Amino acid sequence: MNLVIASGKGGTGKTTVSVNLALSLNNVQLLDCDVEEPDCNVYLNIPLEELEKVTVPVPEIIKERCTYCGKCSHFCQFNALAIFPHDALVFTDLCHGCGGCTLLCPEQAISEKKKVIGTLEGGRGEGIDFIRGVLDIGEAMASPVIRALKKKIDPSRLSILDAPPGTACFVIE
Repeated sequence: MNLVIASGKGGTGKTTVSVNLALSLNNVQLLDCDVEEPDCNVYLNIPLEELEKVTVPVPEIIKERCTYCGKCSHFCQFNALAIFPHDALVFTDLCHGCGGCTLLCPEQAISEKKKVIGTLEGGRGEGIDFIRGVLDIGEAMASPVIRALKKKIDPSRLSILDAPPGTACFVIE
C-alpha cells in the first residue's frame, strides 16, 4: 500500500508527518519525492549510498546528415530545437525527452544521448528503507526523477511518499 503525504503549499509539515509515521511503524519504505529539496534524512540521519543516476534522452544533431528542413523544430512544442539555413541548435534544458524529433527526422540526422539530471540515493536504518531522489542543481524537470523514484516502490510493503510542496506538474506525478 502507498500512503502519500501531500499538501497545496510548502511548510505545512508534510515531512514531519512522513518521517514520524515511518518511525512509528515497522518495516516500512519511505520515499522522499521532494527531489528539489529532499529533507527527510535531516531527521533520520541514515547513511546513504548512490543507487543510480537518473537520465533523460536529449537530441543530438548529426550535422553530416541534416538538411536543415526544420521538421524537427516545427514538431517540438517546447522549442528545444532551432534550425537555421546551415546550422541546428539543441537547447537541452528545454527538451522533455519525448523522442518525437528523432522519429520524425526524414534524414535520420538526430540521435539521442543520455543527459544526467539527478540521482537516487538510499539506505536503511531504524526499520526504514529510505530512498530519496535528488534533482541536480540547475535542472528544471523534476518529474523524471520522481518517476525513477516511484519505480523503487516495493508493492509488498507499506510505502510512505513524502510529496513535493505545491500543486505543480511534478507533484501530480
